[in-house]
Amino acid sequence: MAIVKGFIQMTGSIKGVSFYTVRGSDQVIMRTKGGAKKEQIAKSPKFAGLRKQQKEWSGCTKFASVVRFAFGGLHRLADYNLTAVLNGLGKNIQKLDTKSDVGQRSVLLSQCKLALGGFNFNRNYPFNTVLRVGVNFQLDRTSLLSTVTVPRINTEIDLLNIQRLPYFRLIVAMGTVSDMQYNVDINDYSPLVPDIHGATAIQTGEWHSAETILPEHTMTVQMSDAHQALLTDEVSVILSMAVEFGKVGFAGQTVEVKYAGCGKVLCVK
Repeated sequence: MAIVKGFIQMTGSIKGVSFYTVRGSDQVIMRTKGGAKKEQIAKSPKFAGLRKQQKEWSGCTKFASVVRFAFGGLHRLADYNLTAVLNGLGKNIQKLDTKSDVGQRSVLLSQCKLALGGFNFNRNYPFNTVLRVGVNFQLDRTSLLSTVTVPRINTEIDLLNIQRLPYFRLIVAMGTVSDMQYNVDINDYSPLVPDIHGATAIQTGEWHSAETILPEHTMTVQMSDAHQALLTDEVSVILSMAVEFGKVGFAGQTVEVKYAGCGKVLCVK
């Protein structure tokens, strides 16, 4: 892989060379095509180690996909390729499994919850630089109940409105992620507690003027009794929060502006 620094601003492919861009970067990436054939990778003894790594990577990508679900859709505000970072996080967690054979190592978030705590969805303007008040939060695992108390907000000094949009709202989401392990029967990774894997509950606040003083208030989010009954030690609970900005839509209603906002993980229990 190479990075094109000259005048070329194209994407696509030319005679075995591909040019493409990735979100969060204005650089053009160049990659040559080729490599071993699929049949060789699937059957040749030379690629036995690679096949094990591919199988484990499948577990990491499945983990990342469900973590995004647990964010309650707030990852839509990310300003970089969040999925790739979560894939890498899954791989780092996977490496901590020293009991399983390589190719079958588990992804046990419940054993390293701090790895995801404070995770920011944005790099250019992280959550704490946009919402400049400290929120207080509590997450009760037993009842799957979370409360987030937002102090008084004076938008003139407490809210960084980069695009100077007329409206903003606060969103709180709580989701669950089960530990994942290799399943010999299906030759793939699966969650230990599938019925609660990726479940979410979301509290979306009202739209407010971006030029106002918003009094202190509390946002509450809770999952159902059915989810509480499924909760085990192998399930991690993720509490996230976001600030989203909006504008007046075509029909006069307030609508969100794509990528206008930020979010972060408040805690993982």
